[in-house]
Amino acid sequence: MTQTGTLGADTMNTSNTSFGDRPSVSGSQAGILVVDDDREMCELAQASLSPRGYPVVWRSSSEEALAELDSRDIAVLLADIHMDGMNGIELCRAALAKRPDLLVIMMTGFGSLEHAVAAMRAGAYDFITKPVSMEAFALAVDRAMRHHAMSDELRRLRRRVDAQELPNMIGSSACMRRVADIVNQVAETDTNVLITGESGTGKELVARALHERSGRRGPFLAINCAAVPENLLESELFGYTKGAFTDARTTRTGFFVEANQGTLFLDEIAEMPVGMQSKILRALQERTVRPLGSTQEIGFDARIITATNKNLETEVAEKRFRDDLYYRVNVVRIDVPPLRARGHDILVLAQHFLERAAARSNKPVTRIGRLVAEQLASYDWPGNVRELENCMERAVALARFDELTTEDLPAKVREFQSTEIAAVGDDPDQLPSMDLVEERYVRRVLAAVGGNKTLAARILGFDRRTLYRKLARYN
Repeated sequence: MTQTGTLGADTMNTSNTSFGDRPSVSGSQAGILVVDDDREMCELAQASLSPRGYPVVWRSSSEEALAELDSRDIAVLLADIHMDGMNGIELCRAALAKRPDLLVIMMTGFGSLEHAVAAMRAGAYDFITKPVSMEAFALAVDRAMRHHAMSDELRRLRRRVDAQELPNMIGSSACMRRVADIVNQVAETDTNVLITGESGTGKELVARALHERSGRRGPFLAINCAAVPENLLESELFGYTKGAFTDARTTRTGFFVEANQGTLFLDEIAEMPVGMQSKILRALQERTVRPLGSTQEIGFDARIITATNKNLETEVAEKRFRDDLYYRVNVVRIDVPPLRARGHDILVLAQHFLERAAARSNKPVTRIGRLVAEQLASYDWPGNVRELENCMERAVALARFDELTTEDLPAKVREFQSTEIAAVGDDPDQLPSMDLVEERYVRRVLAAVGGNKTLAARILGFDRRTLYRKLARYN
């Protein structure tokens, strides 16, 4: 190749190094990097591509190009194969090692099958020979940029699919899908969120999911308002200065400021004393706090998420919770369902806890027996997910076989008799068939009469032959 000039670092064209004010494809700021030690070729490529709306930057060596990949969002790399120093094939390999999503188009004035094969083996997306018409050149770039835009869209869709599952939360029942939908809708906002639900349902896990999806770079800090005495709660939340009280030997930053750029989770906020509620309200309104013993206000940028297992409307009506604070924290409300309303999630969670407990205790327990599964599904779980986890840990600890039996369950779970025919959630897809309802009820009656088939048949309204036939079908 005849080189018409090599652009050194001291004479590098910098007028083409900014992508920010140039139009882009599909709203993306990703641009094109042209690498060739022929300056005229670089300028010609830029002149051809820029009018098409592409942000273009060019460099005259592979080393300079690799440096650009560290600092710019590049979608397509156009590189000449024959360059001094690191050639185009080597640049292709090095660039893709840095940016696997990069699309590389190789250019050469010595078109041959050998060069094309070498370029493709190096991971190149396309290969063009010089001299080439600028229209054909631009079409190759158009094709690569459309491919990049499509790949971006696919990645976005995959993220949306992945986003349907909340971090650390297992289950796909309709009520949990509703929780996930709300989390995904409000996670990236700064809106205050109130999470309600019975004790043990996983309210803190929902709060953590909101934080992890928010994009906030700061920490997630949680404090249980019911577990901290009133005289300590203020200093924990707002901080204090040295000498503010007897034991204040140093200055301490409170949770509101510590959670800056992150999330502060106030659990069991209904247990907060009324006097403290007014101070929390002021902090939320002003977005500042005053540490104990200080005369200075300190600003904070933390997202506030609160939770309670109480009915805050009742607490407000009975003057135990300030109505103005209630409206401040209850901008978006997420109701976490009790475990008994989550249908088949119960067994999914049980299997998860079984596997975790078995791995922790190094026991070869891998399965949940059928009768165990039925009992787990029928129990009403007043302690919710926390109780189920404890139940499975106990069962694994007592298990003598690789499959759990009802003898491994706590007595209150093993002996529980539901007043309902079936314990199911509100998802229509999970409602049992009539045959399954009948089987569950027959088994329950048999358990209640200690296996006496004659008495069970009388209660069920069957003759004994019918009962035996049904039991054979149930296996």
